[in-house]
Amino acid sequence: MEPLGRIGKATVDVLAVLIDSDQPRWGLEIIKLTGRPSGSVYPLLDRLEHAGWVTSTWDDDSDRRGPRRRMYRLTADGAAEARRVIARSAAKSAAWRPSSPRAAQ
Repeated sequence: MEPLGRIGKATVDVLAVLIDSDQPRWGLEIIKLTGRPSGSVYPLLDRLEHAGWVTSTWDDDSDRRGPRRRMYRLTADGAAEARRVIARSAAKSAAWRPSSPRAAQ
């Protein structure tokens, strides 16, 4: 598994969706859950897969109508690293929040 060069908020959002499920997620589902555009999510998924954080397969559900879905799942190493990335992001966000409403004034 390769480290990611940069990890922005969109990457954290995608990782959070993937870590929150024990089942594979498909691209459009990830887009809807993150609120991110497809032009951000699909390149991120590709980057995560090339780095070894994510694996993908084509859905074989022949009973489902419509185009086949590409299913994404974190690897074991990717899940461990995703937890660290999400924890770091949460810690950074908490550090930037004012501790009370008066502190923001």
